[in-house]
Amino acid sequence: MLARRHGTPLVVVDHAVIRRNYAVFRKHLPKVQVYYAVKANPAPEIVRTLYKAGASFDVASMPEFMGVYGNLRGLPRKARQDFIWDKIIYANPIKPRETLKALNRYRPLVTYDNAAELRKIREHAPQAGVVLRLRVPNTGSMVELSSKFGCDPGEAADLVLEAFRLGLAVEGLSFHVGSQCTNFENFVQALNMAAAVMEEARTRGHDIKILDIGGGFPAPYDKHVRPFEELARKINAEIDRLFRPGIQILAEPGRFLVATAATAIARIIGKAVRDGKRCYYIDDSVYHTFSGIIFDHCQYHVHAFKRGKTEICAVFGQTCDGLDTISPSEELPDLEIEDLVYAPNIGAYSNASSTWFNGFPPARVVHVNR
Repeated sequence: MLARRHGTPLVVVDHAVIRRNYAVFRKHLPKVQVYYAVKANPAPEIVRTLYKAGASFDVASMPEFMGVYGNLRGLPRKARQDFIWDKIIYANPIKPRETLKALNRYRPLVTYDNAAELRKIREHAPQAGVVLRLRVPNTGSMVELSSKFGCDPGEAADLVLEAFRLGLAVEGLSFHVGSQCTNFENFVQALNMAAAVMEEARTRGHDIKILDIGGGFPAPYDKHVRPFEELARKINAEIDRLFRPGIQILAEPGRFLVATAATAIARIIGKAVRDGKRCYYIDDSVYHTFSGIIFDHCQYHVHAFKRGKTEICAVFGQTCDGLDTISPSEELPDLEIEDLVYAPNIGAYSNASSTWFNGFPPARVVHVNR
C-alpha cells in the first residue's frame, strides 16, 4: 500500500481521473476551450498532464504563470510565444505593477474591472491583450466572488471604450459565477448579461471576439450535486442562442478537473471519548491537506479501511489549535491508534493551501497513472 511505502499523511493524485474529467468537460462543452484554473492545484505534474491533454491555463500570480511557462522548456522560441498567446490568461483582475512589468514581454491576456487597473496596464503592460470582467450573480455558490471582482454591466461598455481610447486591445469579456456553483441559473443570467454588453460594444464600434465564462463548474462531492451534463446543456443552448459563430469561448475549470482525482490518507495518532462521543486524532489537519475546510468552505468525509459496526465520531487534526476540527460527525468503526483513514475527492484547494503551521510539514504527494 502507498501509505506504508511513503508514510502518512499522504495525498495520492490519480492522473487517469484528471484526464477523464478533462475529456468529460470537452465532450459536453465542445465549443469551450479549457483554461485550467491553476490555483485549484498548481502541482507541476498536474499542469503537465493537462498541457499534454490540450488544456490552456488560467493563472493569478507570476509564480503560477512561470509554473505553466516552465512546461515550455525545449520548445522553439516562436512556439513558446504562440503558446502564451493561445494558452495562458492572467485572470486576476488586480495586479501589482511589478507583475505587469514582468508580464509585458510575454503579451498574455490579462483581466481588468475598473479604470484605475486599465491605466496601470497601459503604463506597465501595454503589449497585453485585455479582457473586461463583469460582475454577475453568485447566488448559491460555495465561494462568492462578485463582491470582490467585476464591473457593473451598466458601466462595461464605457470601460471597453476607455481601453480603446488608451490604445489597448480589448479582446474579450469574462465573468465568474462563484466557485462550486450548484445554481445553474447563475450561468444563464451571466451569459445573457455578457451578450448584452457585447452587443452594446458592437453598436459603439467595437467587436469583442472572446468570452471567458470563468469557473464554478461543480465537482460531484455528493449525490446532491446536479450532473455536469445538465449544466452543459444549459450553457450550450445559451451559447447557440446568444452568440454568433466565430466567438471564441473560454472557461476556467479548476475544481471540476482535479477535485475527484486525489485522496488523502492519514493515520490515527490518538483516540478519546469526550462528552460520550468517540474522538479520533489524525496526523493531518485543517492547516494542511484539509485546509479547504477553512479556505474553501468545503467538507470532506473521512472513511476507514477497517470494517465493523459504526457510530458517530469526531475527527480532529494534529495541531494544538481548537479550530483544527476535521469533522464533528463521521460514521466510523472502532479504530485503534496506527489505523489508517482516508478522505476522497480532496484534489482541489486542499494541499494547494497547505501550511507549516505548528511546525508540521504538508503531506507528501504521490502521483499515479501519469
